[in-house]
Amino acid sequence: QEMLVESGGGLVQAGESLNLSCVASRSILSFNAVGWYRHSAGEERELVAQITRSGIFNYGPSVKGRLTISKDNAKNTVTLQMNGLKAEDTAVYYCNAFVIDTSKPQKFDYWGQGTQVTVSS
Repeated sequence: QEMLVESGGGLVQAGESLNLSCVASRSILSFNAVGWYRHSAGEERELVAQITRSGIFNYGPSVKGRLTISKDNAKNTVTLQMNGLKAEDTAVYYCNAFVIDTSKPQKFDYWGQGTQVTVSS
């Protein structure tokens, strides 16, 4: 039933690494873009990283240089490699994918249920 399923979250210490995985139930090439957002208490949802179908990489300014997004089209999987984690990286991380209907136009977002990342300092 779930279009996007995340895994890999957990409790880690500051400075450690963690990989998050998002598996889609259909070809990720069917989406205009796939990526990750995060949301922590008291903060608005924030873009972490994104890959568009046309090959553009977008990173949120707070994570650029520490986190790397990649994808495996054959496995319908998007991975977020997280290095040098900080306490402020603590959040629920959500996989996101969207499609755009250019005939209207209309944008439709799909969201995973989220995976918790907690970084202790």
